[in-house]
Amino acid sequence: MRSPDELTDLFRSRGLRVTPQRQCIFGVLHDSSVHPTAEAVHADVVAHMPTVSLRTVYQTLNDLADMGELVPLDLGTGSTRFDPTVAPHHHMVCDRCGRVHDLHADVGEVAVPEAERDGFTIFATEIVFRGLCEHCSSAPGDGPGDTRAPAAHIPAAPAHTPTTGDITHG
Repeated sequence: MRSPDELTDLFRSRGLRVTPQRQCIFGVLHDSSVHPTAEAVHADVVAHMPTVSLRTVYQTLNDLADMGELVPLDLGTGSTRFDPTVAPHHHMVCDRCGRVHDLHADVGEVAVPEAERDGFTIFATEIVFRGLCEHCSSAPGDGPGDTRAPAAHIPAAPAHTPTTGDITHG
C-alpha cells in the first residue's frame, strides 16, 4: 500500500477531501500486512482520534478500494475484509479464528469448462485454502476437525470480494 503522503496526493488528485481523520486512517493502513475489517481499522483509528466515525472509516476504505489501493474480500469470516496487497494472489483462512494469510504460490491453472460457464465471462480466479492456523491447530485438546471458534481469540484482521467467475475452494 502507498504511503500516507501518496494516498493524500491521490485523494486530492481525484477531487476528494483529505481530512485529518482520513490521514489517520492512511497511517493505520500503511505497511499493514493484515486483512482488516472496517471495524478493526476503526478500533485502531479511535485510539488516536476518538471522534472518528465508523462511517468515515467505511467511506475511506471504499474510496481506496474504488481507486484500486485495497481489495475488498468476502471470505466467509463475517465482515468484509480489506486486502492491502492488490497484486493477484490467493488466501489461507483459519476456520477457527478467522485469520487470513496471503498465499503467493503457483497453484496451476484453474479453468471452468466452456460447457459449465452458463454465460459467465470470467475475469479472475481466487483460491481460498481453509484449515487451521498454527495457533489454532496447536491448541490443547483440539483436533484438526474441530472448527469451533474459541471464545477469546478473535482476529483484528480482514479481506477481496471475489469477482464474477471467481472460484473458491473450501
